Amino acid sequence: MPSEQERIGLVELEIQQRREEGYDVEAVATLFAQMRSTGGLTHARFEAMEAALAELPPPTSFPYVEPSDLEGIRAVRPVAIHEWPVDADTERLYDRIYGAWLARCAGCTLGKPVEGWHREKIARYLKMLDDAPLTDYFRALDNPPKEFRFHRASGECLRGRIRAMARDDDIDYTILGLHLLESKGRDFRTEDVADAWLTLLPYQMVYTAERAAYRSLVEGRVAPETATYRNPCREWIGAQIRADAWGYANPGNPERAAEYAWRDARLSHVKNGIYGEMWVAAMLAAALAGDKLAIGNKGAARERIENVIGAGLGEIPAQSRLAEAIRETLTVAREEASWEDAWDRLMAKYSHYHWIHTINNAICVALGLLYGQGDLGQTICVAVACGFDTDCNGATAGSVLGAMLGAKALPEKWVSPLNDLAHSGVFGFDNSIISDLARRTTSIALAA
Repeated sequence: MPSEQERIGLVELEIQQRREEGYDVEAVATLFAQMRSTGGLTHARFEAMEAALAELPPPTSFPYVEPSDLEGIRAVRPVAIHEWPVDADTERLYDRIYGAWLARCAGCTLGKPVEGWHREKIARYLKMLDDAPLTDYFRALDNPPKEFRFHRASGECLRGRIRAMARDDDIDYTILGLHLLESKGRDFRTEDVADAWLTLLPYQMVYTAERAAYRSLVEGRVAPETATYRNPCREWIGAQIRADAWGYANPGNPERAAEYAWRDARLSHVKNGIYGEMWVAAMLAAALAGDKLAIGNKGAARERIENVIGAGLGEIPAQSRLAEAIRETLTVAREEASWEDAWDRLMAKYSHYHWIHTINNAICVALGLLYGQGDLGQTICVAVACGFDTDCNGATAGSVLGAMLGAKALPEKWVSPLNDLAHSGVFGFDNSIISDLARRTTSIALAA
């Protein structure tokens, strides 16, 4: 049973989640505030609050259309190209997939020390070190002020200390996706994802929506209830970071990549939480199609990247909050010369979301890709410098661009410190060789 403080937090987050979904929560929120002020939060009253929020009448004036079932999602997609031409040459495709794996690890490593930091805090830290703008892995400050102390798990991700990809959930889920494709094949089900979590992922290494769903699985619930029962994080970024294996396995087929992402995401997420995973998986499938991105041609890079982002949008509801936010990001990025000015404009509308939400973090990924101009370092540095869930955003932006560039084109500065090695919390996968993961992923992609 959660503690009283934990239950208070769950109700507060659920009120905010319902508000974002368009529900009128004000009467319930007022009653909850009154109960808190009088110290009247008994177990029965918590149960009543949760029931009241679950039973709110559907919104009548909400301007968005956001189904969570696959048929419903596909019915409200924009018109898009769902299959792209792909080079099936084994070694060339391997180079692209290996590039995606490596760049994902590099972006994750870059962002891990400042996870949860706001953009302004990151900028102040860099200024203290005279390292602004961000162009390399973070380095440690001697005797830093308390507010600038890194999480203890970040020591292996600092400049000069990197020997491998440190254990991180962003990489755990990519590895787990590969395992599911190898063990269950392309017909894997949501139930297979659930079984893999319970069998291969320690509970303490899953977070937010995934932890809520994991707990529900242990208690005997199944999807889609696992995505909603005491899970106010169901539109947060957790599903979006699980997208990559599905995109890698389906080069040139954004629609199928998005379907695999949906099967995975519905275990723990709904609506925009699902769309985030579908968007990234579809982007990656498109990123692996066509010729490799030519380094140095900034105009061509922007056009290709916009097309890849558009491929992702083609697989999610056109009238969703996520699709609207990404379309606005594309528009603003065409109008603003700097990512900082673009970020300011966008956050005037989207700053109310929790720092782990899908929508504001997807904006950071898109800004990294758009202002990175086809350069890996610039791409992941912008995505991370935007703040919020920095390891996730650096990883995702890196993954997409790495798929477009290929491993041979990635700068040694970013990939050589990894030593082709990834630590993992997935049972049986610690000390994975990244090139081996990529080779196995390529085998699956070619067998489509």
